[in-house]
Amino acid sequence: DLSMLARVALSASVRGPRPAMAALATFPPVRRLCADSHDDFKPQRKPVDPSMDAQERIAQDVSSAPLVVYMKGVPQQPMCGFSNRVIQILQAEGVEDFKSFNVLADDSIREGIKKFSSWPTIPQVYINGEFQGGSDVLLEMYQSGELTTKLKEAGVPIRSQ
Repeated sequence: DLSMLARVALSASVRGPRPAMAALATFPPVRRLCADSHDDFKPQRKPVDPSMDAQERIAQDVSSAPLVVYMKGVPQQPMCGFSNRVIQILQAEGVEDFKSFNVLADDSIREGIKKFSSWPTIPQVYINGEFQGGSDVLLEMYQSGELTTKLKEAGVPIRSQ
C-alpha cells in the first residue's frame, strides 16, 4: 500500500539519521600520517640515482652482496608463495643475512630484473653476482646439497646448526 510506504519513509526522515550513521559520528576522524613524525617511523627508501636506469641499478645491486634475492615482499613478509619458499629454503640453510629487493615497490625493477636475467619469473636468486634461478631451482639445489656449497664458497654468513 502506497500510503503505508509514505508513512514509513516520513517517520524515518523525522527521526533523523539512522542509528548506525549516528554512531559513526561519535568516532574520531581518521588519522593521517603526520609529516612531522619522527624519522624512525617514516618509510625508509634508498635514494635512487636518476641518471641510472634499471639495468645499471640491478647490475650494481647484484654485485653488492654475496647473496641477493629479488622477491615479492620482504623476507619478514613475503607476498607470494614462491618468494616464501625461497625464504624458507634460505632459513633451512641457516642464512641469516642477505640483501633483498621488493619488486612490488618499484615497477622498473620488477620488469628490469626479468630482462636482466632473461628469466620471466620472480623470485630470483643471485650468488656472487651470478643468477641461480627461482624457487624451483633453489629447491633442487637445496635438496642436492649444491646450495650449501655455493653459499659457503660465496662467504654467505650461515649460522651453525
